[in-house]
Amino acid sequence: MTTRRKFLITAATGAAIAPLASKVMAQSSSEPTIKWRMQTYAGAALAEHVAKPAIDLFNRIAGDRMQIELYYADQLVPTGELFRAMQRGTIDAVQSDDDSMASPTEVTVFGGYFPFGSRYSLDVPVLFNQYGLKEIWEEEYAKVGVKHVSAGAWDPCHFVTKEPIRSLKDLEGKRIFTFPTAGRFLSQFGVVPVTLPWEDIEVAVQTGELDGIAWSGITEDYTVGWADVTNYFLTNNISGAWIGHFFVNMERWNELPEDLRLLFEVCCEQSHYYRQHWYWGGEASLRVHGDKLELTTIPDAEWDQVEEAAQEFWNEIAAQSETKAKVVEIFKQYNADMRKAGRPYRYGDA
Repeated sequence: MTTRRKFLITAATGAAIAPLASKVMAQSSSEPTIKWRMQTYAGAALAEHVAKPAIDLFNRIAGDRMQIELYYADQLVPTGELFRAMQRGTIDAVQSDDDSMASPTEVTVFGGYFPFGSRYSLDVPVLFNQYGLKEIWEEEYAKVGVKHVSAGAWDPCHFVTKEPIRSLKDLEGKRIFTFPTAGRFLSQFGVVPVTLPWEDIEVAVQTGELDGIAWSGITEDYTVGWADVTNYFLTNNISGAWIGHFFVNMERWNELPEDLRLLFEVCCEQSHYYRQHWYWGGEASLRVHGDKLELTTIPDAEWDQVEEAAQEFWNEIAAQSETKAKVVEIFKQYNADMRKAGRPYRYGDA
């Protein structure tokens, strides 16, 4: 039975949505199609999951009003030059973490894998939407002419290697492809961080230039082919979720009609949602059913040394600026709250 209240709610909602829907679908023949170029940090195989579905959805809905051309890792510019290219307007939009694209902001060090900043993928959207990181990121990027659209979680950071890692000693001397901040942190345990173009990683492992990778979880290892050239997957991780974002050149963003800006934001959020279940289910399924990698583990008592070192690392970062100190304090408060909340948010002292 339709009550008066339900009818009014439905009518009001429909009235609000209808003009927006008609604006998105309508296209005057006198209006040229808006065209953007967007580059993702991900190679083609990975982008099929982390970028392409959202952009395909946007293009399908926007139709003749706007189209976004998606480019994969290093296709237009090297990943380390993504920020500058977007800032200049050479590229209109970017999907990346702050760390990989070398953004000149106070929050760059927290992008990608900030050691032990998160335990689970849901930690990331909560940190941004309920603990204040969203506002900090928006302010920092506005200062340098870039619109921070939204942040989301990707996969956890595990080692996948040719030789087994069963103790911290096994890390010593290993040449590992990883993110800049993660590499700085891991170097104290003897890891030798190596930076290479994303598409070169598989061959570098095959030729012995790399001993392994600490750039993803097991879902990506299988998806992009790294599980085909390595033998072991370490179940310990230094972060529960990669922090990544969608960014847009501020001038391009301000030129868009409000409804197209909203559509882009919605498609980004859909992308974040898809990754939540794709990674979460994939990480578990491939540990149980995957047949390419043998699982290894460093005992908790020994791995505690890495977690303790992360706290010292946090304090070093916090001492560098007021903004960094503010972000570190949010991470500390959030993790303290999760420990107090107990199961299922945190187990034991984790």
